[in-house]
Amino acid sequence: MARRKVGGHGHGWFVTFADLMALLVAFFVMLCAFSTQDQQKLQVVAGSMRDAFGVQANIRYSGIIEVPGLPTRPKLKNAARIPPEEASTSPTPDQHDRNRTAGVRQAQDRAFALAAASLRQALQDMPELTEVSKHIMIEETREGLNVEIVDQDGRSMFPEGSGEPYERTRRLIERISVPLRASPFRLSITGHTAASRAVARPGYGPWELSSERANAVRRILEAEGVPGTAFFGVTGKADVQPLFPEDPYVAANRRVTISLIREEPPLPLELKH
Repeated sequence: MARRKVGGHGHGWFVTFADLMALLVAFFVMLCAFSTQDQQKLQVVAGSMRDAFGVQANIRYSGIIEVPGLPTRPKLKNAARIPPEEASTSPTPDQHDRNRTAGVRQAQDRAFALAAASLRQALQDMPELTEVSKHIMIEETREGLNVEIVDQDGRSMFPEGSGEPYERTRRLIERISVPLRASPFRLSITGHTAASRAVARPGYGPWELSSERANAVRRILEAEGVPGTAFFGVTGKADVQPLFPEDPYVAANRRVTISLIREEPPLPLELKH
């Protein structure tokens, strides 16, 4: 019995007319839809296509387009945008601390200048003590402001070997207590003596004498209204810190120094731990 030949299927790859029309209609619908899209929607579609195909030629930043359908980075949502000209002027914490420290130092400089001017004015306002006021030296240093009450040849501020000042010296100290009382700075008082060839009495030498003179000045200032909390220290240095080291015996080395102390600004709280 002869075998029947099976017919070929060579026309299976043809697309029917109905399928072709459906594809054409879908294509025209897509063209019509794209023709009515605004720029924002086009960016959304483009972003979705880039995400789908892994295209990263353009980097998207969160916050530029935040609409449903476009993934964004949650950390940057609702982030405040700072203009470049403003961002450059915003101080960092370190800059803020430096600015604060600089401001405190400038305020200290102004206060020291005011204290020095007030002391000089107080000396000028007492013509009856013109000669005694010549014993006052005012000097600003890195540590603060020094008011030196010094002896001169032939005219001492304290009787020889005594810890109590002359009356004219007492009146001078009372006069300068007014600006010192108004000063915000703490005070340190130091007594000094000149080198001496005389033999000191047993148990009482330059250290005791310089300490007593410094403490006598403190008592006068406190009696005139300078609060006790304003005093940082009262010490005697004997003759170890002469005003004129090249001549340790000169009278000007005998002095009492009232120092207005320059203190460093306090550290920020975060740096104290």
